[in-house]
Amino acid sequence: MRHLIRRHPIPIETHFAHSLVLTYALPAEVLRPLVPPALELDTYRAGAQEPLYGFVAAALVDTRALRPAAVPARFGRDFLLTGYRVFTRFPTPGGRTMRGLRILRSDTDKHLMRLGGNLLTRYNYRQARVSTQVTNDTLEFRVDSADGHADLTVRADLRSAPAPLPPTSPFADERAARRFAGPLPYTFEWEPQTRSVIVIKASRAQWDPQPVRVDVDRLTFFDHGPLAGAHPVLANAFHVAGVDYGWERGVRRSESGGAR
Repeated sequence: MRHLIRRHPIPIETHFAHSLVLTYALPAEVLRPLVPPALELDTYRAGAQEPLYGFVAAALVDTRALRPAAVPARFGRDFLLTGYRVFTRFPTPGGRTMRGLRILRSDTDKHLMRLGGNLLTRYNYRQARVSTQVTNDTLEFRVDSADGHADLTVRADLRSAPAPLPPTSPFADERAARRFAGPLPYTFEWEPQTRSVIVIKASRAQWDPQPVRVDVDRLTFFDHGPLAGAHPVLANAFHVAGVDYGWERGVRRSESGGAR
């Protein structure tokens, strides 16, 4: 019965000191096997003769005072969080389609977050050595994962905002790129025991991420598992700072999108 308490039952609030999200484009057929039933891969094609892409977000977040929503901020804890998510869509009755992210892997710098996150969610947290610093308007994150499958070193030039799209980007313009600038309003988790989708809605204030220029020295996530050898390309990189953020309680929906 463990699945009954892994539905994100507690609303969470925090403050994003920094959030840096790198979005990578891969052929849609490579990502479709990672999308569970009920969800659809969110795709993009720049033109009729262009390839059809799906996208994976590599997110790095410096959170402050993270705590249950009913708890005062002074009792919150600071965590560094990293994660890999695939962009998906969830059609619902009546023609509405939610856009959100499906969790592939999460890492954190704290044992407490690994335990609590895996108890109450399906975010697949692992503990890693994670550090971040800002020096001369350069934001750096470094992640050393325990298994070596999610190592990442990236530097973002905050002075470059708004920066042009990376030369490898398949997006036609920044407007198209912003549709795939994580995090999105929803996170989706698949509950195989009941064939349900757990929908977690995010709340955020003054959300205006800026495209930035990044240098990625290490990124091992795409060297292992089902995406090994897939040759992803950097599609965009967006940064936001000083934002209050929260997650509502998870809501269980049927495969067809109806409320349960």
